Amino acid sequence: MEYKVSVKINENLFLRDPEQSALGRRIVQESIQLLNDLGFEEFTFKKLATRLHTNESSVYRYFENKHRLLVYLVTWYWRWMDFQLNYFTHSLKDPAEKLNVAIRLLLLRQEAPVPQQDYITFLGLHQLVVKEASKAYLTKHVTEDNKQQLFKPYKDLCAHIADIIHECSPKYKYSRSLTSTLIEMAHYQAFFMQHLPSLTDFGDTKNEDELITFLTDLVYSAIGLKKAAALAHNGNGAH
Repeated sequence: MEYKVSVKINENLFLRDPEQSALGRRIVQESIQLLNDLGFEEFTFKKLATRLHTNESSVYRYFENKHRLLVYLVTWYWRWMDFQLNYFTHSLKDPAEKLNVAIRLLLLRQEAPVPQQDYITFLGLHQLVVKEASKAYLTKHVTEDNKQQLFKPYKDLCAHIADIIHECSPKYKYSRSLTSTLIEMAHYQAFFMQHLPSLTDFGDTKNEDELITFLTDLVYSAIGLKKAAALAHNGNGAH
């Protein structure tokens, strides 16, 4: 079954909505690949324009700078992830099962619908978020960006997962802190597993299922629940 989902993006992130034109959609599509290929530091609008066979000024008509473009892409990802979390948990009664789904989704290990937008490769976007998402907010102007609600999709997803943690353990006091730690740790450990293997216990196997077991054990231990390893191993909550 295919799904058509509209992802609403903060208008402060773009000068012209890229979804409304063929060039705009190509800018989004090619920037995901080029950012993955080069990294944020080496990525430029000039290089993107060359890839698109257009003028650099054409890219600037859509985005003020490359940081705004990065935040746009990361925001799109968080919106889509929150949709998936709602989709896969809305009919579940067991909060522990919902939590297991959330952990699996963070590493794209939960079976998920494919975005209808043919110009966005979700796997490529996930790889970009793992490698570059922290650069969206680790800036000197983060406070001003936050006032413009540029990070609201990330905070919405965190709040959603925090609510699930609260369902699992109502007396646990740090559900939001645990949620943001979980998301960042999932990405950092996935990155370390591939590039700095001595910083993980998964560098040799490169097995994301082992990473999911670790994350599940960590969260369940923190909130005082049991069966963490079993839940992660057998994929309870997958549909």
